[in-house]
Amino acid sequence: MEKDGSKRLKAFEEMLTAVQNHYSDTVRQMDKLKSAGREKSATYRQLFANKMMYQNMLSLYGIYGLIDEEEQ
Repeated sequence: MEKDGSKRLKAFEEMLTAVQNHYSDTVRQMDKLKSAGREKSATYRQLFANKMMYQNMLSLYGIYGLIDEEEQ
């Protein structure tokens, strides 16, 4: 049973890292579009929706004590 728990923990850690990376990449892309004056573009709006989704996931991880506040 321990082996399954370590697999789950590893999968969770990989997922958390992926969500954090996607969040950072999305913010970076949004900043780039914003500096080009493209805040009203469809791409920017889609990125904004993605950012909210990733932010919500990170908040849920925090609420359940799965990550520290600094990691959000």
